[in-house]
Amino acid sequence: MTTCPMSLAKGPGFRAVVIMACDDGILLLNDRIADAADGAELDDIYDTERRLLYVACTREHLLLTGIIPISECRADFSH
Repeated sequence: MTTCPMSLAKGPGFRAVVIMACDDGILLLNDRIADAADGAELDDIYDTERRLLYVACTREHLLLTGIIPISECRADFSH
């Protein structure tokens, strides 16, 4: 078992992934959002986090955990 951030969980080496704390304020860190210099940087932060979550969710086996309210990034995959 390997523990790593989503940014390192790319590639075929990870068939099973557990993504913990898909909570509002955790997945899309409030501190990172607050530090955005402008709207363009904020958009980049949202896009990057959504891409990382999407890649992590494309594994053969997936378990997501979290509490309500869920992250809006996670909510994107509920539809």
